[in-house]
Amino acid sequence: MLLIFAAVMISVSAMVFTALDRVGHYANQLDEERSREAVTGALQTFRHQIRATLHDYAAWDDAAGHIYQQRDIDWIERNFGEMSLNSDLFDVVIVLDPAGNSLSAHSDGVPIKELDQYVTPGVLALFEPLKQLPEDALPEVTGFVETVKGIAAVGIGVIRKTSGERMGKPSGNHYVVLMRHLAGETIERLSRAYVLPGLHLVPPSSDLSHRVAILGPNDQPIGGLAWVPRSPGDASLAQVRPLVWCAVAMIAIYMLLLFVSGNEALSRMSADEAAAVKLSLTDRLSGLPNRTGLFAGMAELINMAQRDGKDVALLYLDLDGFKEVNDAYGHATGDLLIRSVSAGLRVLVGDEPVLARLGGDEFAVAFIGYDVQKNAVELAERVLDFLGEPITIGERIAVIGCSIGLAFSRRGLVQGEELIRRADMAMYRSKEEGRGRWTLYDPVMDDEREERNLLELDLRAALERQEVTVAYQPVVDACSLRVTAVEALARWTRAGHGPVSPEVFIPVAESTGLIDMLGLHVLRTACRTLVAWPDLALSVNVSPGQFRDPAFVGHVADVLTQTGIHASRLTLELTETYFIQNPSRARKTLDLLRQTGVKIALDDFGSGFSSVGYLRQFRFDRMKLDKSLVDSICDDSRAIEMLRATVALAQSLEMPVTAEGVETEGQAVALQKAGCDLLQGFLFGKAVPAEEIDQLRERGPLIRLPISA
Repeated sequence: MLLIFAAVMISVSAMVFTALDRVGHYANQLDEERSREAVTGALQTFRHQIRATLHDYAAWDDAAGHIYQQRDIDWIERNFGEMSLNSDLFDVVIVLDPAGNSLSAHSDGVPIKELDQYVTPGVLALFEPLKQLPEDALPEVTGFVETVKGIAAVGIGVIRKTSGERMGKPSGNHYVVLMRHLAGETIERLSRAYVLPGLHLVPPSSDLSHRVAILGPNDQPIGGLAWVPRSPGDASLAQVRPLVWCAVAMIAIYMLLLFVSGNEALSRMSADEAAAVKLSLTDRLSGLPNRTGLFAGMAELINMAQRDGKDVALLYLDLDGFKEVNDAYGHATGDLLIRSVSAGLRVLVGDEPVLARLGGDEFAVAFIGYDVQKNAVELAERVLDFLGEPITIGERIAVIGCSIGLAFSRRGLVQGEELIRRADMAMYRSKEEGRGRWTLYDPVMDDEREERNLLELDLRAALERQEVTVAYQPVVDACSLRVTAVEALARWTRAGHGPVSPEVFIPVAESTGLIDMLGLHVLRTACRTLVAWPDLALSVNVSPGQFRDPAFVGHVADVLTQTGIHASRLTLELTETYFIQNPSRARKTLDLLRQTGVKIALDDFGSGFSSVGYLRQFRFDRMKLDKSLVDSICDDSRAIEMLRATVALAQSLEMPVTAEGVETEGQAVALQKAGCDLLQGFLFGKAVPAEEIDQLRERGPLIRLPISA
């Protein structure tokens, strides 16, 4: 096509040789004006295109809902950030909150690390006229700015509903910023579309006459578009054939250079595109395929399995101790651990299977074959053995282990996404059953998850309707055996199913985030009931999920204020789990709780790993012995010695001791002799409604022990 174009140019030059002599000067002038108008029109069209695109992305019901109401960052990344990759409409998209902070910022599909390279003073200058627009005006502005990538048409709009309705006050507006840069390929398209040969960017200081200035928000030139004038008049004025042939030769050379440079540009673009595709499918930390790469690899395996009649196996791995390594040694060490595990798995798995890192501490291995179940089990055992050994990380040694879920696609009939879901579910079953093992997916798991989801929905509805009640178990003084305190316990009768054990619905509440609502409901209800018992104290269990909530201390203070209960009558019972995982944060929360005046008890002491150091560090107001220490004291002399030593330890730290799980008089006598000051268990009564506590208080001593006080 370039050669044909050159031949036509030569023929036309020969035919119009005489005419060019007469109209040369006028033709030159006319061509320059046409080119100037074409460039001006191209810039206006370029700006109008970004305005049209901006309107589509700013006036969008789904965007308004996910940004203002839900703040769904994943949705924003998918529907804004990822759309900048290979887009002809824009190459940079930034979503800003009212404070100017970035919710999502991408350039060519890659997250932007330094936002000020794109949100330049020119971009910021466009916000002023946008904010000054009347309420009934279209809240969108456009202009040209200069960024780290060059000159770009930018559009800024307020994110709103399609109808134009804004979500809240002007001060709460969120903004979307779209940019389309005048890059080489874009300028080349403009050059072809508007017949402007040699169209290119020039700096604002350029003195070329054949250019149109590009003005920024403050009407100051930030650059310009220049073109190579064709000067048809000059060609006509040549009047002699040698000059015409020289012109033809120059055109030929130009076309040759254009052809060579175009080929080089296309080659570079192809290489860059291939590199970008590979990068998008690779996890940068481990060098393994990422989740997208796994999906691509599994799609290929599924197709091969359907074609060849083979099966596909998937192993879903989750490291068991990775979080502890991160917390103990820092993220840098955690990254080294991920690299070490990735390298080891690559050697262990081999080259044929698809090995991918899905993010965090999760990995997946997929392969194809005829006897995949046997091979998958053998591979799972090898992986467990490998990760069960200590791993050297610099000067440190880490023991992590892993949990594995196995799933299979017979003849490739189960698609990749469903296969991953099944393996993920099986992996979580391995976690629940003690970790460090593999579990094969069973369809029963789907039924159990469905039942768990229904249980969650019913529990949420029960909490909203306040159908969860509170029962109270008496706590007696070890000497007088009179009721001196009660422990508040949640009870739930599920509509259509009957009573549900706390061992069932409490874990569901903790895993679904309902524990905050449930715990606050129990605390508020128990404190209101305590008003009628001015001589009793109250104990309430607090889960690690509640304790992690930054607003928990404020909720406790509000309940005490609303009910008028003196803080010293309330004891919050916590297990050691959260203290061991996050000691510094736990200490800060405990200090804030103590400022309210409530007491803190360490619950289930003796069932875990609490040390004397933790007891001294957190200065609990009370120690509550676990039932496991109480069960064997009547039959095992060593258990009695352990009990006495534990109580002596608590007394040395000036920490009163409550024993729970007391079921026999013999246990009560032994605990009384050991020095426990409060006793709790079925011997004195189960958890009962508040009305029955009044009856127990009137009885005086609940039992008579065959010992002296």
